[in-house]
Amino acid sequence: MAKKKKHHEDHVDETWLIPYADMLTLLLALFIVLFAMSEVDAQKFKQMASAFRNEFTSGTGVMEEQATIPTPDTNPIPKDTESIALSKEEQKQLEEAKKELEALEELQKKINSYIQSNKLTSSLQTQLTENGLLITILDNALFDSGSAIVKPGSREIGKKLSELLVTTPPRNIVIAGHTDNVPINKPDIQSNWELSAFRGINFMRVLLENPGLKPNQVSASGYGEYRPKADNKTAEGRAKNRRVEVLVLPNANLKSVK
Repeated sequence: MAKKKKHHEDHVDETWLIPYADMLTLLLALFIVLFAMSEVDAQKFKQMASAFRNEFTSGTGVMEEQATIPTPDTNPIPKDTESIALSKEEQKQLEEAKKELEALEELQKKINSYIQSNKLTSSLQTQLTENGLLITILDNALFDSGSAIVKPGSREIGKKLSELLVTTPPRNIVIAGHTDNVPINKPDIQSNWELSAFRGINFMRVLLENPGLKPNQVSASGYGEYRPKADNKTAEGRAKNRRVEVLVLPNANLKSVK
């Protein structure tokens, strides 16, 4: 009796799938690298690499975020990074502030020359701040003790300053009176606050005798004893606190100039 042949079912060899999958992974990685180099965007590459790494969790090392992508030097960064960081409007404001600073420095030189030539260095000082040009006049140069009336012999100081303060373009001027903390009680002045305010106003009137200064440019105020520059416990400190300050405001924001 003939033996029946056994029919064995043929199985397809699938071992080729492993290298094929690896090849696809490598080709995909190469495509991502080329894409990232063309876009020159490392952040996008990291995001894409992270997404693909999550998909191919069985792979290792091919899509590591730490991979370094060379950046083509097609757009080198200029050395003057400030010009890039600033917009055209900001650059314009910066240039205006620099010009204004130069103008106030020139005005300060003129006032300092007047102070030195008239030997007023112990009574008048100037300081250029980010708020403008500050002129400080100690009270003994303008007023008698406890008085808000500008001394006749001191009116020349106000007259000369008014001439120097006429500028082109015009600038606003703020005058502020200050006192020490010694109490005052007179029939016409009952507090240091009033004394400082009256002194500021009266000195402003002297300046406005010059028709070159317009009333809408100038203002006056009084701070009494509440903005001291020195300790009121000593006579020297109190003398520094009794003062009139003239602040020439800039026509541009000087804070942008470093």
